[in-house]
Amino acid sequence: MPLFPPVDDPGPDFGALLRRTGHVPDPPTVDVAARVAITHATTVVAVRYFDGVVMAGDRRATSGNIISHRAIEKVFAADRHSGVAIAGAAGPAMEMVKLFQLQLEHYEKVEGTALSLEGKANQLGQMVRGNLPAAMQGLVVVPLFAGYDVRRGAGRLFQYDVTGGRYEESNFASTGSGSVHAATVVKLGFREGLVRGQALDLAVTALFQAADDDSATGGPDLVRGIYPTVATITANGFEKVPEVEVADRFDDLIETLVAREPAVPGRLSETATETKGGDR
Repeated sequence: MPLFPPVDDPGPDFGALLRRTGHVPDPPTVDVAARVAITHATTVVAVRYFDGVVMAGDRRATSGNIISHRAIEKVFAADRHSGVAIAGAAGPAMEMVKLFQLQLEHYEKVEGTALSLEGKANQLGQMVRGNLPAAMQGLVVVPLFAGYDVRRGAGRLFQYDVTGGRYEESNFASTGSGSVHAATVVKLGFREGLVRGQALDLAVTALFQAADDDSATGGPDLVRGIYPTVATITANGFEKVPEVEVADRFDDLIETLVAREPAVPGRLSETATETKGGDR
Protein backbone atom coordinates (compact mmCIF):
# COMPACT_ATOMS: atom_id res chain seq x y z
CA MET A 1 0.00 0.00 0.00
CA PRO A 2 1.37 3.47 -0.87
CA LEU A 3 1.99 5.89 1.99
CA PHE A 4 1.32 9.62 1.78
CA PRO A 5 2.50 12.35 4.19
CA PRO A 6 -0.17 14.64 5.71
CA VAL A 7 0.77 17.45 3.31
CA ASP A 8 0.12 15.14 0.35
CA ASP A 9 -3.29 13.75 1.36
CA PRO A 10 -4.81 12.01 -1.73
CA GLY A 11 -8.33 12.88 -0.59
CA PRO A 12 -11.55 10.82 -0.70
CA ASP A 13 -11.59 10.14 -4.46
CA PHE A 14 -10.62 6.47 -4.70
CA GLY A 15 -10.60 6.51 -8.50
CA ALA A 16 -8.11 9.39 -8.50
CA LEU A 17 -5.96 7.46 -6.03
CA LEU A 18 -5.87 4.45 -8.38
CA ARG A 19 -4.90 6.65 -11.30
CA ARG A 20 -2.21 8.37 -9.24
CA THR A 21 -0.61 5.10 -8.20
CA GLY A 22 -0.76 3.65 -11.71
CA HIS A 23 -3.35 0.94 -11.03
CA VAL A 24 -5.76 1.87 -13.84
CA PRO A 25 -5.30 -0.35 -16.92
CA ASP A 26 -4.76 1.23 -20.32
CA PRO A 27 -7.85 1.30 -22.57
CA PRO A 28 -7.92 -1.20 -25.45
CA THR A 29 -6.47 0.01 -28.76
CA VAL A 30 -8.04 -2.64 -31.00
CA ASP A 31 -11.62 -3.38 -32.01
CA VAL A 32 -12.38 -5.75 -29.17
CA ALA A 33 -15.95 -6.46 -30.30
CA ALA A 34 -14.74 -7.71 -33.68
CA ARG A 35 -12.11 -10.04 -32.17
CA VAL A 36 -13.79 -11.69 -29.19
CA ALA A 37 -17.31 -12.63 -28.15
CA ILE A 38 -18.34 -10.07 -25.52
CA THR A 39 -20.92 -11.02 -22.94
CA HIS A 40 -23.64 -8.39 -22.63
CA ALA A 41 -26.15 -7.78 -19.88
CA THR A 42 -29.45 -6.61 -21.32
CA THR A 43 -32.57 -4.96 -19.85
CA VAL A 44 -32.97 -3.15 -16.52
CA VAL A 45 -35.69 -0.79 -15.34
CA ALA A 46 -36.32 1.52 -12.37
CA VAL A 47 -39.70 2.89 -11.24
CA ARG A 48 -40.38 5.53 -8.61
CA TYR A 49 -43.23 4.84 -6.19
CA PHE A 50 -44.66 6.29 -2.98
CA ASP A 51 -42.02 4.89 -0.61
CA GLY A 52 -38.97 5.03 -2.88
CA VAL A 53 -37.77 3.24 -6.01
CA VAL A 54 -38.10 -0.26 -7.48
CA MET A 55 -35.20 -1.57 -9.57
CA ALA A 56 -35.45 -4.73 -11.66
CA GLY A 57 -33.32 -6.56 -14.20
CA ASP A 58 -33.66 -9.71 -16.24
CA ARG A 59 -31.12 -12.53 -15.74
CA ARG A 60 -29.96 -13.24 -19.29
CA ALA A 61 -26.53 -12.42 -20.71
CA THR A 62 -25.80 -12.86 -24.40
CA SER A 63 -22.80 -13.04 -26.73
CA GLY A 64 -24.21 -12.14 -30.12
CA ASN A 65 -27.03 -14.59 -30.74
CA ILE A 66 -25.79 -17.03 -28.07
CA ILE A 67 -27.11 -17.10 -24.50
CA SER A 68 -23.96 -16.89 -22.34
CA HIS A 69 -25.58 -17.00 -18.91
CA ARG A 70 -29.14 -17.51 -17.73
CA ALA A 71 -28.80 -16.28 -14.15
CA ILE A 72 -26.53 -13.22 -14.19
CA GLU A 73 -27.19 -10.57 -11.55
CA LYS A 74 -27.72 -7.02 -12.84
CA VAL A 75 -29.10 -5.16 -9.81
CA PHE A 76 -26.70 -4.34 -6.96
CA ALA A 77 -26.69 -2.28 -3.79
CA ALA A 78 -24.31 0.67 -4.17
CA ASP A 79 -24.59 1.47 -0.47
CA ARG A 80 -27.33 1.41 2.15
CA HIS A 81 -29.69 3.83 0.39
CA SER A 82 -28.82 3.44 -3.30
CA GLY A 83 -28.55 0.84 -6.01
CA VAL A 84 -27.11 0.45 -9.49
CA ALA A 85 -28.33 -1.73 -12.36
CA ILE A 86 -26.05 -2.65 -15.26
CA ALA A 87 -26.53 -2.99 -19.00
CA GLY A 88 -23.90 -3.38 -21.67
CA ALA A 89 -20.60 -5.28 -21.62
CA ALA A 90 -20.92 -7.45 -18.53
CA GLY A 91 -17.26 -7.64 -17.50
CA PRO A 92 -16.52 -3.89 -17.43
CA ALA A 93 -19.97 -3.24 -15.95
CA MET A 94 -19.38 -5.53 -12.97
CA GLU A 95 -15.92 -4.06 -12.46
CA MET A 96 -17.45 -0.57 -12.51
CA VAL A 97 -20.04 -1.56 -9.91
CA LYS A 98 -17.38 -2.97 -7.56
CA LEU A 99 -15.24 0.16 -7.91
CA PHE A 100 -18.31 2.36 -7.37
CA GLN A 101 -19.22 0.49 -4.19
CA LEU A 102 -15.65 0.80 -2.95
CA GLN A 103 -15.53 4.49 -3.83
CA LEU A 104 -18.65 5.23 -1.78
CA GLU A 105 -17.34 3.21 1.17
CA HIS A 106 -13.94 4.91 0.93
CA TYR A 107 -15.53 8.38 0.86
CA GLU A 108 -17.66 7.65 3.92
CA LYS A 109 -14.69 6.36 5.90
CA VAL A 110 -12.49 9.33 5.01
CA GLU A 111 -15.13 12.05 5.39
CA GLY A 112 -17.11 10.48 8.22
CA THR A 113 -20.40 10.91 6.37
CA ALA A 114 -22.07 9.40 3.34
CA LEU A 115 -21.88 11.16 -0.02
CA SER A 116 -25.12 12.86 -1.06
CA LEU A 117 -27.30 11.04 -3.58
CA GLU A 118 -26.52 13.76 -6.12
CA GLY A 119 -22.82 13.25 -5.49
CA LYS A 120 -23.14 9.49 -5.93
CA ALA A 121 -24.89 10.01 -9.27
CA ASN A 122 -22.15 12.38 -10.39
CA GLN A 123 -19.43 9.95 -9.33
CA LEU A 124 -20.98 7.13 -11.36
CA GLY A 125 -21.24 9.49 -14.33
CA GLN A 126 -17.49 10.13 -14.11
CA MET A 127 -16.86 6.38 -14.13
CA VAL A 128 -19.02 5.93 -17.23
CA ARG A 129 -17.13 8.82 -18.87
CA GLY A 130 -13.83 7.18 -17.93
CA ASN A 131 -14.96 4.03 -19.76
CA LEU A 132 -15.51 5.92 -23.03
CA PRO A 133 -12.25 4.78 -24.70
CA ALA A 134 -13.24 1.16 -24.02
CA ALA A 135 -16.81 1.89 -25.14
CA MET A 136 -15.46 3.08 -28.48
CA GLN A 137 -13.96 -0.40 -28.85
CA GLY A 138 -17.29 -2.13 -28.17
CA LEU A 139 -17.17 -2.41 -24.36
CA VAL A 140 -20.13 -0.11 -23.73
CA VAL A 141 -21.47 0.21 -20.16
CA VAL A 142 -24.66 2.21 -19.54
CA PRO A 143 -26.01 1.74 -15.98
CA LEU A 144 -29.04 3.00 -14.10
CA PHE A 145 -28.65 4.58 -10.67
CA ALA A 146 -31.41 5.04 -8.12
CA GLY A 147 -31.70 5.70 -4.44
CA TYR A 148 -33.64 7.12 -1.55
CA ASP A 149 -32.63 10.71 -0.86
CA VAL A 150 -32.74 10.93 2.94
CA ARG A 151 -32.46 14.72 2.75
CA ARG A 152 -35.50 15.08 0.51
CA GLY A 153 -37.36 12.04 1.84
CA ALA A 154 -38.08 10.71 -1.65
CA GLY A 155 -36.84 8.21 -4.21
CA ARG A 156 -34.80 9.51 -7.14
CA LEU A 157 -33.43 7.85 -10.27
CA PHE A 158 -30.78 8.69 -12.85
CA GLN A 159 -30.03 7.57 -16.39
CA TYR A 160 -26.72 7.87 -18.30
CA ASP A 161 -25.42 7.92 -21.84
CA VAL A 162 -22.17 6.38 -23.07
CA THR A 163 -20.26 9.67 -22.64
CA GLY A 164 -21.11 9.86 -18.93
CA GLY A 165 -23.98 12.31 -19.34
CA ARG A 166 -26.19 12.09 -16.28
CA TYR A 167 -29.93 12.73 -16.51
CA GLU A 168 -32.37 12.61 -13.62
CA GLU A 169 -35.71 11.09 -14.56
CA SER A 170 -38.93 12.00 -12.79
CA ASN A 171 -40.82 8.72 -12.71
CA PHE A 172 -39.02 5.84 -14.42
CA ALA A 173 -35.98 4.87 -16.46
CA SER A 174 -34.74 1.88 -18.42
CA THR A 175 -31.66 0.89 -20.37
CA GLY A 176 -30.45 -2.09 -22.36
CA SER A 177 -31.53 -3.84 -25.53
CA GLY A 178 -35.16 -4.23 -24.42
CA SER A 179 -35.43 -0.79 -22.85
CA VAL A 180 -37.78 0.60 -25.51
CA HIS A 181 -40.36 -2.11 -24.84
CA ALA A 182 -39.93 -1.94 -21.05
CA ALA A 183 -40.20 1.84 -21.01
CA THR A 184 -43.38 1.75 -23.08
CA VAL A 185 -45.05 -0.62 -20.61
CA VAL A 186 -44.03 1.50 -17.61
CA LYS A 187 -45.05 4.72 -19.34
CA LEU A 188 -48.56 3.36 -19.95
CA GLY A 189 -48.92 1.92 -16.43
CA PHE A 190 -47.26 4.59 -14.29
CA ARG A 191 -49.21 6.99 -12.16
CA GLU A 192 -48.41 9.08 -9.12
CA GLY A 193 -48.72 7.44 -5.71
CA LEU A 194 -48.04 3.83 -6.70
CA VAL A 195 -47.69 1.56 -3.69
CA ARG A 196 -45.09 -1.17 -3.40
CA GLY A 197 -47.16 -4.00 -4.90
CA GLN A 198 -48.28 -1.92 -7.86
CA ALA A 199 -44.72 -0.78 -8.60
CA LEU A 200 -43.43 -4.37 -8.41
CA ASP A 201 -46.14 -5.60 -10.77
CA LEU A 202 -45.37 -2.78 -13.19
CA ALA A 203 -41.64 -3.59 -13.23
CA VAL A 204 -42.33 -7.31 -13.61
CA THR A 205 -44.72 -6.68 -16.50
CA ALA A 206 -42.22 -4.37 -18.19
CA LEU A 207 -39.50 -7.04 -18.13
CA PHE A 208 -41.90 -9.74 -19.31
CA GLN A 209 -43.05 -7.69 -22.29
CA ALA A 210 -39.46 -6.68 -23.11
CA ALA A 211 -38.48 -10.38 -23.15
CA ASP A 212 -41.46 -11.11 -25.39
CA ASP A 213 -40.15 -8.74 -28.09
CA ASP A 214 -36.39 -8.71 -27.51
CA SER A 215 -34.45 -11.96 -27.84
CA ALA A 216 -31.57 -10.68 -25.70
CA THR A 217 -33.84 -10.12 -22.71
CA GLY A 218 -34.66 -13.13 -20.58
CA GLY A 219 -38.13 -13.69 -19.16
CA PRO A 220 -38.96 -15.96 -16.23
CA ASP A 221 -37.46 -19.44 -16.66
CA LEU A 222 -40.15 -21.68 -15.18
CA VAL A 223 -38.19 -24.87 -15.85
CA ARG A 224 -35.03 -23.79 -14.02
CA GLY A 225 -36.81 -21.54 -11.51
CA ILE A 226 -34.90 -18.42 -12.58
CA TYR A 227 -36.69 -15.09 -12.20
CA PRO A 228 -35.60 -11.47 -12.72
CA THR A 229 -33.91 -9.68 -9.84
CA VAL A 230 -36.10 -7.07 -8.17
CA ALA A 231 -35.15 -4.70 -5.34
CA THR A 232 -36.69 -1.80 -3.46
CA ILE A 233 -34.86 1.25 -2.10
CA THR A 234 -36.69 3.12 0.65
CA ALA A 235 -35.97 4.90 3.92
CA ASN A 236 -35.23 1.43 5.30
CA GLY A 237 -32.48 0.94 2.73
CA PHE A 238 -31.80 -1.35 -0.22
CA GLU A 239 -33.75 -4.63 0.01
CA LYS A 240 -33.99 -7.43 -2.52
CA VAL A 241 -37.50 -8.72 -3.08
CA PRO A 242 -37.63 -12.44 -2.15
CA GLU A 243 -37.56 -14.68 -5.21
CA VAL A 244 -40.69 -16.47 -3.99
CA GLU A 245 -42.63 -13.20 -4.13
CA VAL A 246 -41.24 -12.39 -7.59
CA ALA A 247 -42.25 -15.87 -8.80
CA ASP A 248 -45.78 -15.41 -7.42
CA ARG A 249 -46.16 -12.09 -9.21
CA PHE A 250 -45.01 -13.63 -12.49
CA ASP A 251 -47.46 -16.51 -12.02
CA ASP A 252 -50.30 -14.03 -11.56
CA LEU A 253 -49.17 -12.07 -14.63
CA ILE A 254 -48.99 -15.21 -16.78
CA GLU A 255 -52.48 -16.30 -15.67
CA THR A 256 -53.83 -12.88 -16.61
CA LEU A 257 -52.14 -12.91 -20.01
CA VAL A 258 -53.29 -16.46 -20.79
CA ALA A 259 -56.88 -15.49 -20.00
CA ARG A 260 -56.63 -12.56 -22.42
CA GLU A 261 -54.92 -14.51 -25.22
CA PRO A 262 -57.29 -15.10 -28.15
CA ALA A 263 -57.74 -18.58 -29.58
CA VAL A 264 -55.25 -19.39 -32.37
CA PRO A 265 -56.51 -21.44 -35.36
CA GLY A 266 -54.99 -24.91 -35.31
CA ARG A 267 -54.24 -24.83 -31.59
CA LEU A 268 -56.14 -27.33 -29.47
CA SER A 269 -58.29 -25.74 -26.81
CA GLU A 270 -58.26 -27.09 -23.27
CA THR A 271 -61.69 -28.67 -23.86
CA ALA A 272 -60.57 -30.40 -27.04
CA THR A 273 -57.42 -31.65 -25.34
CA GLU A 274 -59.41 -33.09 -22.43
CA THR A 275 -61.87 -34.79 -24.82
CA LYS A 276 -59.06 -36.28 -26.87
CA GLY A 277 -57.42 -37.59 -23.72
CA GLY A 278 -60.75 -39.08 -22.57
CA ASP A 279 -61.25 -40.92 -25.88
CA ARG A 280 -58.02 -42.75 -25.33
